[in-house]
Amino acid sequence: MSAVATPTDRSVLRSLRKSGDVSRDGRGRVSSMPPILQYGFRPFFFLAALHAGAAIPAWLWIYFSGHALPGPFPGLHWHAHEMLFGYLQAVLAGFVLTAIPNWTGRLPLSGWPLAGLATLWLAGRMACAAAPGPVTAFVVDISLPVALGFAVWREVVAGRNWKNAPVAVMITLFGLANALDHAANLGFVPHGLGVRLALGAIAMLLALIGGRIVPSFTRNWLVKNGGTRLPASFGALDKAALAATAVGAAAWVAVPDSTAAGGMLGLSGGLLAVRLARWQGQHTMREPIVLILHVGYAWLGFALLLLGGSVLFSGLPQSAALHALTAGAIGTMTLAVMTRASLGHTGREIVAGRTVLAAYIAVTAGAVLRVAAPLAADWYAHLLTCGGALWSAGFLMFAIRYAPILWGRRASA
Repeated sequence: MSAVATPTDRSVLRSLRKSGDVSRDGRGRVSSMPPILQYGFRPFFFLAALHAGAAIPAWLWIYFSGHALPGPFPGLHWHAHEMLFGYLQAVLAGFVLTAIPNWTGRLPLSGWPLAGLATLWLAGRMACAAAPGPVTAFVVDISLPVALGFAVWREVVAGRNWKNAPVAVMITLFGLANALDHAANLGFVPHGLGVRLALGAIAMLLALIGGRIVPSFTRNWLVKNGGTRLPASFGALDKAALAATAVGAAAWVAVPDSTAAGGMLGLSGGLLAVRLARWQGQHTMREPIVLILHVGYAWLGFALLLLGGSVLFSGLPQSAALHALTAGAIGTMTLAVMTRASLGHTGREIVAGRTVLAAYIAVTAGAVLRVAAPLAADWYAHLLTCGGALWSAGFLMFAIRYAPILWGRRASA
């Protein structure tokens, strides 16, 4: 990652000098703050990994002991809510707050405003676990999605970056899904609606953003290493895959048990798999930090195929399909992005060391066991426990290995 100032960097510096703001460095970060508060990915990726490492063991304890948390959510509802609107919300916040300055050329959110957003996230986790009533939990937990949505749309509009408006729409829908999940707990809407909307939005976001970064990073690595067979360019197949994913996800959110929803989900999964096959992932076996992106996108296609099959065929448990999407596609792709972005944005070489490779293997193996658990009859509890332990361990490995990176200064500074 080059430390040379780009024209955008220089224009930012000029505006800072004119305004008299000397507390920011050449990249727009508040230099008087500790490094953890100088870019959105730093606090939110760290918090997300810790939460993933703690929330699954907590859920397993609730499941096997029969105990409950003092908060307003029943055990299973709390588990689903926290993995989506706790863990995944933190990853999305870190990703979008880091990506927006690249999209718009505007200053990144850092310092006390970033600390405020992280505090809202922490308050939401505490409220969902221990708030005295569902209304309190709703008010506290929804504050981060509202603030994040406002920040994202403000930057897109101010920077006139309409190309990335679909990402802002997905972030907004994800926040709406959080509100609907609380509304379900209050008895105002059917249970499952908010979870389906969140999963539909994130499936579309993975298909969209993954479709940009997987072939792009693969192409860069292959060219650097003398590869001649490069990922296919964006074309009609890619448009069809994205359209089918959007229609399939929307149909599943609205009418989850319909034949149309099942058919479109299956079609979208198949098209995403064909799309992935054109990106030359088989040639990236020597670099795990590139290969894992292909693994994550493969999980997405498989999950939508499985989800469509669970709608069309009663013998296929939907739990397996949902965990292929959550533990598999979401878990793998978010870990891939967190490991890569944290290195790149702190001026480090983008390669996977032994600990990171172990984390990739643990999360992937954990997802496989969790998907297989509903199909294993008498072995269900064993696979559930082993899968959860491996998956959580992978994220704890990330938190431990990346703590000096996320909390420390930029390598090239």
